[in-house]
Amino acid sequence: MSHGAIGFAGSIPALVTPFRREDGAIDSIALAGLAARAVARGSSGVVVCGSTGEGPALTAEEHAGAVRVVAQAVGARVPVIAGVGAPCTEAAIQLAQAAERAGAAALLCGAPPYVKPGQEGLFAHVRAIATASGLPIMLYDVPSRAGVAFADATIARLREAGLIHALKDASGDLSRVPRLRALCGRDFPQLSGDDATALAHLAMGGAGCVSVSANVAPALCAALQQAWVARDMDRAAEIRDGLAPLDAVLFAETNPIPVKAALGLLGLADAMPRLPLLLASQATRQRLCAVLAEVMALEDGRARAIEAGAPQGRAAA
Repeated sequence: MSHGAIGFAGSIPALVTPFRREDGAIDSIALAGLAARAVARGSSGVVVCGSTGEGPALTAEEHAGAVRVVAQAVGARVPVIAGVGAPCTEAAIQLAQAAERAGAAALLCGAPPYVKPGQEGLFAHVRAIATASGLPIMLYDVPSRAGVAFADATIARLREAGLIHALKDASGDLSRVPRLRALCGRDFPQLSGDDATALAHLAMGGAGCVSVSANVAPALCAALQQAWVARDMDRAAEIRDGLAPLDAVLFAETNPIPVKAALGLLGLADAMPRLPLLLASQATRQRLCAVLAEVMALEDGRARAIEAGAPQGRAAA
């Protein structure tokens, strides 16, 4: 898949990494099922081994294995984007090269956590990964996790140098979208990293969302993006409002604790994260139970419409 063939747009679930309760190993069957379900319900790509996928808690062998499982489950239907977060550049390069061999179509590359490099160091980090891999890169700006942010000027330099091909922006600054469109061009895809403001991000000029909520409700998240493309604003707002309670509760605790709890309640994957993360609190589980009943009724209705071959407009709701 060439760089030009990657469609960085629409709803792209940031997949969790399910673990088996009995031995703590990756549950490959559940992971493959989540990936296949997401694609069948309209997702335009999948991210594996990102922060929602507990990438930092995986060994290098597990990381490559998870990418391979998802790539096999998805096939050539949508791009598989592998997270390559690591506190040192050499480790990130090794993850990137292994992910490429395992079938990834693109990389999700953020700032190295904990070490807090300056802007020149961030540029050099991404350049080294891009040079060592043949895959296109979606830059991931998430200051709350990395402890450091990519400056607009650094993103523009990376774009101009041909080192990055899209941006996942988890900075929370919606006003940044038009600024980066002016610096990087209207054809540079900017995707939201925040489900709660996914529609607002589109309105500011964004191209999609790398979504936590799409683990649970992939059909609805995809339908929101499709409604925006179709300029059906009433439908887009209706879906946004339907997803809002889910978006809120999935960040009641550190991601991915709540989303794993939700998938556990739905019987799609075990709820157990890896230490130092713990199971969701009883209060969070109770909130999820209240929210999931209504959201999943909407989700399953949309999924049935997809299976029936309904169009993406209002009549398909």
